[in-house]
Amino acid sequence: MKTTLIGYARCSTEKQDLSAQRQALLELGVSENLIYTDHGLTGTNRDRPGLDQAIAAVREGDTLVVPKLDRLARSVPDARAIAEQLESKGVRLALGVSVYDPTDPMGKMFFNILATFAEFESDLIRMRTREGMAIARAKGKLRGKQPKLSEKQQRELGRMHATGEYSVSDLAELFAVSRPTIYRTLHRIGAKISPSLASHFPLQQNIRPFGRG
Repeated sequence: MKTTLIGYARCSTEKQDLSAQRQALLELGVSENLIYTDHGLTGTNRDRPGLDQAIAAVREGDTLVVPKLDRLARSVPDARAIAEQLESKGVRLALGVSVYDPTDPMGKMFFNILATFAEFESDLIRMRTREGMAIARAKGKLRGKQPKLSEKQQRELGRMHATGEYSVSDLAELFAVSRPTIYRTLHRIGAKISPSLASHFPLQQNIRPFGRG
């Protein structure tokens, strides 16, 4: 029976590059056209089109090759589930140069250890991310969407609007922002809006889906 090597590579973010993993798979004997990838998807996300395609492509006697186990899964249950799925199809799993043999007690233990470390590393990354965000919030560096106008500009906008000498279009042009931004700013600073302007206030519009009465 002819054995085919099917490769799989994954990176968690769009900024990361798959070139090193592709090269590793090529050096392991996988053909370029038989490498399936997921770009910008974490190993904890089981919904991965590239992985699904790779598993669908393998046939009995084939080998699914991944550079490292953490590219395949980032949790012990997922790693075991994928390994069992491949085993049920009669497909071998190669982690780099090592072929996983589920019938070998030592190989099974080593596989579980690798899966545990992959999950631990994933949990550690999440923990560090949460800690980093908490520190950034404490320092005031991580905030929600900020107003387009500074507090000083908002006060000046309110003052100019109160004179009645400037239209919304005038204010939008002077402050180099859109009309909706002018309306939102006036609402935010509690400025008294004339009835004629209030009827055009974006937050008070009753928008209905097209085609409904």
